[in-house]
Amino acid sequence: MSPQSAPSLPVISLALLDQPDGRDALAQSFRKACLEHGFIYLVDHGVDQMTLDSVLAQCRRLFDLPVSEKLRLDKALSACNRGYEPLRGQVLEPGAPPDLKEGYYIGADLPPDDARVRAGLFNHGPNIWPDDLPGWREVMERYFDQMTKLSARVMQALALSLDLADDYFASFCDEPMATLRLLHYPPQPANPAPGEKGCGAHTDFGALTLLLQDEVGGLQVFDAACGWMDAPPLKGAFIVNLGDLIARWTNDQYRSTLHRVINASGRERYSVPFFFTGRADHVVSCLAPCLDAGAAPKYPPTTALGHLREMYQRTYQAAPAP
Repeated sequence: MSPQSAPSLPVISLALLDQPDGRDALAQSFRKACLEHGFIYLVDHGVDQMTLDSVLAQCRRLFDLPVSEKLRLDKALSACNRGYEPLRGQVLEPGAPPDLKEGYYIGADLPPDDARVRAGLFNHGPNIWPDDLPGWREVMERYFDQMTKLSARVMQALALSLDLADDYFASFCDEPMATLRLLHYPPQPANPAPGEKGCGAHTDFGALTLLLQDEVGGLQVFDAACGWMDAPPLKGAFIVNLGDLIARWTNDQYRSTLHRVINASGRERYSVPFFFTGRADHVVSCLAPCLDAGAAPKYPPTTALGHLREMYQRTYQAAPAP
């Protein structure tokens, strides 16, 4: 890896979580990263390279389908935001042109008789699966399960960084809301519209994002001291960032940081973020360690689901279903 492509964010080993004499070091490095950046490279996470390569290969298979076939999977056909999102289907940066990307949403695949589906909870229900890509669904379901378990381990590290018991967020991680999103970024055009980007500047909605990206790069993270800095791919590592829910939960002590994608490589770019938002009915109110003496919480209590609905309404400019 050349100096130009060296990681500009902290690199943290999750293996320290399983080492009694490494937990203090993990807590300190994680806390420092959450206070300063809200972004890390996560290594030694337990997901093997063969799995990561397979997920990216299946991502390419999907987006290589003809547009007519992808539109048969359009998330407009879903009552719970699952399926294909066409190119320029989202505006993440207010005032900018639509994002130059296409995507695909996968969540927990819940049957109609699931209590959460019967109750009509927002973003709960069945997935839309392509029927002409043999093996595709199996790869995505296995990966979704792995990422759900990995997110719970990262929440353990987060708890330690806040001087909480490592199981503090266990109930938050029970039956969690999560979204696996496959993304394809065409090359940035030679003459883009003013402000046009692969993905406009934004913060993420939920608790954690675990990002798998290919070798192309293009992710940029905002730093108050130096402006936009590249977050190049590091083979085998996830880029993990905190979302708005953790910022709210920590009274804005921990950062949910602006980031964007500009694919100036001249090549196709693929990435696979996993958005972990936690149990729908879990109450989120300011954590005691994040209140200085005499300070008041900045935000009223909410639930993980209530927070998610607010974020979707803000981004898509339309109120989601209850």
